This record gives sequence, structure tokens and C-alpha cells, in this order.
Amino acid sequence: MAVADRLQSRARARPRLVTAVVSVVGYALVFGAFGGVLPLPEFSRDTVILLGDAIAVVNSIALLAIVVGVYFIKTDQVQKHRTAMLTAFALIMAFLVLYILKVGGGFEKEIVAEGAVWTAYIVMLAVHILLSAVSVPVVVHAVVLGLTHSPAELRETVHARVGRIAVSAWGLSLFLGLVTYVMLNHIYGWVPR
Repeated sequence: MAVADRLQSRARARPRLVTAVVSVVGYALVFGAFGGVLPLPEFSRDTVILLGDAIAVVNSIALLAIVVGVYFIKTDQVQKHRTAMLTAFALIMAFLVLYILKVGGGFEKEIVAEGAVWTAYIVMLAVHILLSAVSVPVVVHAVVLGLTHSPAELRETVHARVGRIAVSAWGLSLFLGLVTYVMLNHIYGWVPR
């Protein structure tokens, strides 16, 4: 049995454990970047801005892939659904790398706005961050199940229910992240924090 087959077999037997391990590693990387624990290079202001723009592009394409994936599963195009969702997941992995580099090697931005605009921005940003954090294990679990089971076998798992939760949380998080990005970078402006 090949190494990949053994790994898939183990993941299939213990999808919750794989989900937990992958989720903890993802959280550790993000907290490590925020805490300055990861040895990351320092970036110039222009590079941080470029990374923020790249993150917005990656997240826009990921959101599109999710929407397309939902369409495919609703029209019973299972293989296309799988491709779309794995594309979205790969893009989120790319986002994670870009985000860790941006946060760990650069700076965060603070919006230049007051009153209701500032409040709306902060509320959307908070919901975006909360949903991002909460959706990690749900998304990972849906992906682990999808990669370790055939389409027929998936019908006997929680994949569809978990997938609906993942799509809702993940999609709303991406959407709110894009709205706050536009507000911060293209409407109201920002200062380094």
C-alpha cells in the first residue's frame, strides 16, 4: 500500500482527529504570526499593501469558487462540485500563507472613519474574524470527508450538513472580509496600526 493510500485510510478512519490536528496547526500559525513567534521577514509598506491586495483577489476567487461549487452540488454535478470546493480550499491555503506573511512581516491597517461608518466597519470586521475562526474546523472536516469517501459513501456521513454550515460561515466571512477591504482601502482610507 502506497504512503498516500495509508494516509487516506487513516484519515478516513479518524476524520475528526485529522480535522482537529489540521485546525490546531492553522490556528497556531496565525497566532504565531500575530505574536511575532514565527521568524518572518520584514516587508516594506508597499509590499504589505500588495499582500493585502493579493489577499483580496484570492478571497474573491475563493468566494466565487464556493458559489459555483454550491451551484454544482444543487444541480447534481458532484465531480465539478468537488473541484470547485477543493479550488476554494486551495485558495484559502494560499490566503493563509499571504496573511501570515502580511501580519508577521508587516503591519495592520486601521480605518480612517468615525461614527456609524466606523461602527459598521468594526462590526463587519468582528463578524468576519469570528466566522473565519469558527469556520476552520467545519471547512476542514468537510474537506477531509470529501477526500476520504466516495460520493456514494458521503451520503452516509455528515458531509452535506457540515458542508452547508461550512459554506454559510465561510462564504459570509469571505464576503464581509471583501466589504471591509473595499471600505478600508478604496473608500475611507487607513493609517498603519
